[in-house]
Amino acid sequence: MSQSTVQTALSEIEQIPPHRLYGRVAGVRGLTLEVCGAQAALSIGSRCSVQTRDGRSVMAEVVGFHNEAAVLLPFGTLDGIGMGCRAMVDEHNPMVYPNARWLGRVVNAMGEPIDGKGPLPRGNQAYPLRGQPPQAHARQRVRGKVDLGVRALNTFVTLCRGQRMGIFAGSGVGKSVLLSMLARYTASDVSVIGLIGERGREVQEFIEDNLGEEGLARSVIVVATSDEPALIRRQAAYMTMTLAEYFRDCDHDVLCMMDSVTRFAMAQREIGLSGGEPPASKGYTPSVFAELPRLLERAGPGTGKGGITGLFTVLVEGDDHNEPIADAVRGILDGHIVLSREIAERGRFPAIDILRSLSRTMPACNEPEENVLVQHARRLMAAYANMEELIRLGAYRIGSDPEVDEAIRYHDALEAFLRQDKDEGCSLLDGYDHLADILSEGASE
Repeated sequence: MSQSTVQTALSEIEQIPPHRLYGRVAGVRGLTLEVCGAQAALSIGSRCSVQTRDGRSVMAEVVGFHNEAAVLLPFGTLDGIGMGCRAMVDEHNPMVYPNARWLGRVVNAMGEPIDGKGPLPRGNQAYPLRGQPPQAHARQRVRGKVDLGVRALNTFVTLCRGQRMGIFAGSGVGKSVLLSMLARYTASDVSVIGLIGERGREVQEFIEDNLGEEGLARSVIVVATSDEPALIRRQAAYMTMTLAEYFRDCDHDVLCMMDSVTRFAMAQREIGLSGGEPPASKGYTPSVFAELPRLLERAGPGTGKGGITGLFTVLVEGDDHNEPIADAVRGILDGHIVLSREIAERGRFPAIDILRSLSRTMPACNEPEENVLVQHARRLMAAYANMEELIRLGAYRIGSDPEVDEAIRYHDALEAFLRQDKDEGCSLLDGYDHLADILSEGASE
């Protein structure tokens, strides 16, 4: 028997409690359970295993207290649960035991394999699902550019290692396609991808068509589909960050991608309302806005060599980029990539709105000549955008404004630069060289 097997067995033995406490189900209200008899041993976030009448066990989490009873929300369905069913008190702070051999695997929110490739090896160190970010004063600074493989982002919205970026888009604007490009082309040691509230049919498409065998080999994918309970969807986000922290502690540069933060917020809203929280902005409970920074701050530079570069998608409701979740996330992260429906309708993909997108590490991460190049191109795009309606209607007369004349001359070439097929990758250096060629050719005409 190997030493690692012995250590694993000892760690499991140490977790066995000296005694077990249990209560009884005293009420069922909607999707929640009320448990009495063990409330003194329970607190918010505690877990219980509820025994159904047909012998099954359903995991549930304490989300509140009411009239001296603990209010629990189950991880599964309530079928078979009735008055008097036993509720065994389980661990308060659930743990996961990641292992480097999890790479190439697909797991659920509980850390269980769902890819049919057999059991997962258990690591020696326990990681809490609700981990704490490193202390601010102990963290390293963001360092070095990350090659995202997408020309428009590499040049105009440059990302650095350890930076956290949001991708904001309405439905059907190309968010998933952009995410697949980033998953395939971004340079990193390890990728941890969380598909939160995803459509079930899209999971295999993402793995086979977008990641491929090579991408999957250096990735761990956490999946919680949209039909699963709110607790599962929320825990999938926690699991994603926990696995990213494990690989960060192994001194890897980790790319953590989560699609989407909005569905995490919706799950937390459902949990909060079940626990009796009052609805606030657009029905979102106060706990939603407390949980968002706790989740997103876990990404970023570590205290050692490793770090977590975060890419988090935000599904903007009704194309309103100032709706509560989008506004809150934008204030937490280190930049935002905005996808525009108008640009998508014109047929330019990825539909990145360069003028509304921002990286907070720019321009400090660039060389002076790169900043001059980017600022020149941005000025041309802004000048064209300001007069776009007049130009389209034919109301603008050439010669009225030299800057607008220059913007019109460069417009088609810059649009072609921003357009990129999903099967086409582009390096950081090639992007800047291509942009320089476009502006130098226009200047020589």
